[in-house]
Amino acid sequence: MFRFLLRKLSYGILVLLGVVVLVFFLFNVLPGDPARLTLGQRADVTSLENVRKELHLDKSLPVQFLLYLNDLSPIGIHPFAAAQGNMHYLTLAHLSEERILVLKTPYLRRSYQGKKEVWEILTEALPGTLVLALAAMLFATIVGIGLGVLSAVKQNTWMDTGAVFASVVGISAPSFFMGIVVAYLFGFVLSDYTGLHMTGSLFETDAFAGRTLNLRNLILPAITLGIRPLAIIVQLTRSAMLDVLHQDYIRTAYAKGLPTRIVVFRHALRNALNPVITAITGWFAELLAGAFFVEYIFGWKGIGKITVDALEKFDFPVLMGSILFTAGIFVLINLLADLLYTIIDPRIKL
Repeated sequence: MFRFLLRKLSYGILVLLGVVVLVFFLFNVLPGDPARLTLGQRADVTSLENVRKELHLDKSLPVQFLLYLNDLSPIGIHPFAAAQGNMHYLTLAHLSEERILVLKTPYLRRSYQGKKEVWEILTEALPGTLVLALAAMLFATIVGIGLGVLSAVKQNTWMDTGAVFASVVGISAPSFFMGIVVAYLFGFVLSDYTGLHMTGSLFETDAFAGRTLNLRNLILPAITLGIRPLAIIVQLTRSAMLDVLHQDYIRTAYAKGLPTRIVVFRHALRNALNPVITAITGWFAELLAGAFFVEYIFGWKGIGKITVDALEKFDFPVLMGSILFTAGIFVLINLLADLLYTIIDPRIKL
């Protein structure tokens, strides 16, 4: 198991390194002067030059990339004076009188706009995205598996046809289009009946009540985000269940007089879940990374909205940090999915 985890982590590090290279060189050719974004349009020449030097913008692009890698890496080279007394650094070796090798937390730098640590911005936005992705995936999983099982058990009936048709429609409709339709229809036109609004976040701030939790704002974006994975889960569950229901051991279970409910859910469904788990884990990672438009449409404060706002303002550290963060989530969830397979199906070995 240790060798398996080591190999998977090695692949994950290579993926993250590729993302770092692509993201850094892609966003550093975009227009915009980071120094002027940091100080504002009325900054004087001397101040701009000082900020460019502080952000290493006075160096060549390859050197800037190496410095960025040094900031991201958990093991890096830093000035002795800067690292001395810093609780985030653990000295490993003295390379010279001025430079030391340290073990540290990855540094994603500061936002150009708010001068805030990128880690702090992402950790503030992460709970909103996690709650939204979990709610969307929970909705998609429960409804999707239920409809898929019903469709397989009632094959060639109107229930089967309706479930398949609805899943095809769900796959065909992009999230940003469905977001606009759902927000306008249920958050505006029928708002008096649904009690829901077009925009809103998980926490709302009131002058008198303070910061309050509002789960109603979660309903529309979660349903919108869960429509496409729901459609995929319906089709995968139906297809896998149809294969399993024709196996010999299912016919034997029926011949022994076991109730249909026991045969379907205890024997057939468990053995049909492997492709469904692949879809669920893959889609959960994608929902965490791909909720950009849904969060933006519904005004939901999460990593997706933070990323879109950073792109509009050319805030490169926040933009690069959010993309690297979501790439890390992809790697971690894929690793957990491989481990989960062995729990669901004992026939699978690491």
